[in-house]
Amino acid sequence: MKALLELLAQQLVSNPQAVEVKETLGDTASVLELRVAKEDLGRIIGKQGRTAKSIRTILNAVASRNNRKVVVEIVES
Repeated sequence: MKALLELLAQQLVSNPQAVEVKETLGDTASVLELRVAKEDLGRIIGKQGRTAKSIRTILNAVASRNNRKVVVEIVES
């Protein structure tokens, strides 16, 4: 999950070296904390949050195959 989010984020931003993903595992859920450069924050969120929602949908689809939930938090660095 961490690698997938990192790959998706790096493809969307103009500074892929600044992408960091921190994963915290729980019993049935994982929390993924995504950090990007300040100037790339708008690219990750998208208009009206559409890009962020799409990223969350993709990750939840992958996680549901393993009976897990995923929470994606986008953090400004």
